Formats: sequence, C-alpha cells, structure tokens
Amino acid sequence: MKILKKWANISIFAGTKYLSLHSSQFIELLYQWHAAIERHLPWKVDTNPYKIWISEIILQQTRVEQGTPYYLRFIERFPDVNSLAAAEEQEVLKLWEGLGYYSRARNLHAAAKQIVDQFSGEIPSDHRLILSLKGIGPYTAAAIASFAFGGVHAVVDGNVIRVLSRIFGITEAVDTTGGIKQINQLASQLIDRQDPGRYNQAIMDFGAIQCLPKNPICLDCPFVKSCFAYKNDMIEQLPFKAKTLTKKSRFFHYFIIENAGAVLLGRREKQDIWKGLFEFPMIESQGPDLDKTTIFMFLKDEFGINTAIGAPYIKTELKKHLLTHREIHAFVYKFEEKFELNSKSGTYFFVPNENLGNFAFPKLLHSIVQELMHIQH
Repeated sequence: MKILKKWANISIFAGTKYLSLHSSQFIELLYQWHAAIERHLPWKVDTNPYKIWISEIILQQTRVEQGTPYYLRFIERFPDVNSLAAAEEQEVLKLWEGLGYYSRARNLHAAAKQIVDQFSGEIPSDHRLILSLKGIGPYTAAAIASFAFGGVHAVVDGNVIRVLSRIFGITEAVDTTGGIKQINQLASQLIDRQDPGRYNQAIMDFGAIQCLPKNPICLDCPFVKSCFAYKNDMIEQLPFKAKTLTKKSRFFHYFIIENAGAVLLGRREKQDIWKGLFEFPMIESQGPDLDKTTIFMFLKDEFGINTAIGAPYIKTELKKHLLTHREIHAFVYKFEEKFELNSKSGTYFFVPNENLGNFAFPKLLHSIVQELMHIQH
C-alpha cells in the first residue's frame, strides 16, 4: 500500500461536540477494508469513460445485482458513443425496459448525440464540460472525471452522504443547503488526491456493503471506535432529513381491446412517468373504481366503439407498483366481445399479440403482455 500524505486534521461540528479523524487515517482504514472485499464488476476493468458513464447511469436508483445484466446487454448492443447516438429511441428504451426511471435512458441517448455533435464522439475530460451533458449531475460528473481521467472530484451520492454523516457526525439535515454544503466540504477534504478514483470507489462500496441504510454492520466496521453515530446511538437517526417523503397514489385503468389476434396499443407521450413507453388504452381516475357509464363512454368517445353499457368484462387488479414519489394502483379490463374500431382510434394501433415483445412497456404491464403473447402461441 502506498504511503499517504498527511493532511490537516479534520474537525466537524456535531451538535455540541467535535469528532476528529485524520484524513490519512480515514483513507488508510477505508483502503484496508476495500482490499478485503472489493467487488470485481465489469465496468471496473478499464478506464473507458463511455463504459463508466453507462454504468453510473444504470446504477442510479438500481442495485448492482439488477443493473449488471442490463449493463452487459447495453454495452454489447451499443459498444461506443457513436452507436448509441445513431440508435432509435425506442430501441434504447426497449433495452432499458424493467429498470424504471426511463428519463435516464432518454437523457443517455440525448447526451450521446450531444457528445457526437459537440465533442467529435469523445467524452470530454474537463469536469465542467462533463456537467454540460444531458442528464449528468455533480455525482455522475465526479465519477466519470475521477474514474476515467484521474480528476480530483469527490463523489457524493446517498451512500457517501450516509457514511460521512454517521462517522463524522453531520447532524444538520442533509436535504438542506447547509447540510449538503457540510457534506460536500468534508468529501472534498477527505478525497485521496493521489488516487481519487480508488478513493471514490472505496467509499461508495463501503456505503453499499458495510454502512447500510438499515442494519449496518457496525461491530465489524473499521471505524467503530471513532464513528459518531455508533458512539452516540444515532445510527438510525443519521443521516438526518428534514423533509418526509409522501407518496401520491395514482389509479390507472387499462383496457385490453383485441381483434383478430391483435391488441390495441398507444405510446405514452405526455410529460409524465413512462414517457415514450407503450401501454394499452387507459383512464386515470381519482380512486380504484370506475362506473360502467364512464367505461363505455370512454370506449365510444375515444375509439368509436358502440356497445351496451351492460356488456360483460373481467376486471383484474395488478400488484401495486411503487415509485419514488408515486404509488400506482392498476386495474386491467378484458372484454368478452371483440370490437371493431372506426376512424376515431387516433394514435392507437393494433399489434399482433406475438409481436408485443418488440415494444417497451412499463414493468407494471409485463405480466399482461406475457399473458397475451402466450395466448397467441
């Protein structure tokens, strides 16, 4: 292990006490821990900025175990910036299907075009220019700059915030300007200026593996003797957030309209969740119930379907789908009779059931899509 330069002693105000730890001591303990558990992940094998960028975007809001197969498929199909920039958006979304937070995929595609147009297909090494790319914020820019180019920029994600808050006793709310300023200042002081990429990877891994949000592995932690949160019984309280996240419930009612082995689809275009993905005709309501008049007026007004209000159908409730700020309750309506559509079908179109796998759907609808494809075969 290389000899680390001794930097100034770091003192962070924590309530009425100070907790001090040399930055060199912190780094040495962190590196000792990381050497024993380092994860060998496919994007760590080189310093290719494109692969690092793809991995960082995929791993936002995604566990490593879930994101790794997506990364491998993505790199196989789009091995470089130019191939990604030249792709159709629907192909990018299809590869992303099931990962959620689809704005990541759309921004990734837009940024690839930006890199081709503005930087001749090369991801810039300058931190400020990396930040100018679509969908890249301070965390991702710091990751690319440090991992690919050796830039001294500290990554600050949820894992890092949790580690620094607990060990150094950041008791100010980390979702406030003052709290995040303290975190950023501390992160910038601690970073190993001789090897910022190694340091950034180690502290992120430490938060993901050791200093977990719930049930962290404290007794086997290299910082247990100096951790503010452990010594003050504040593991569950730190990092502290001033705002409480409340989820809004939304109610989606999907209609399966089939004809001659094909089903009606439309593309979700409005500025909302799942923009650009495909779905079946849908009504959003204020609650879980729709009266029959509303259902059949929807069929008539949107698709010109004239049928009796009492026509039979089967209503199925799907498993509740949780997003960061939303709780989606979904219901699927299947009709016994087949419908003929007139010119009012608008942007909707029929797709043969066996071809549904070519379209990107919200994960919420995957079970219905699989059922329709199975019926066809």
